[in-house]
Amino acid sequence: MTDEGGNVYDQFDVTLEDSDLLGEVELTTNLIIAATESDDALSVEEIDRILGVVPHPRKGD
Repeated sequence: MTDEGGNVYDQFDVTLEDSDLLGEVELTTNLIIAATESDDALSVEEIDRILGVVPHPRKGD
């Protein structure tokens, strides 16, 4: 498929400008790197730390 100027349209030539998506890609990349560098499975606490999760105290604790 071509445009009016005769340029070929490439459906895979997409610019990512979505900051939320880029943030998710960064978090996923960080998890992949940490998992690759670890000899064992990552604990929930390690995953939370990598993702920047701040634990909220439960009601009644």
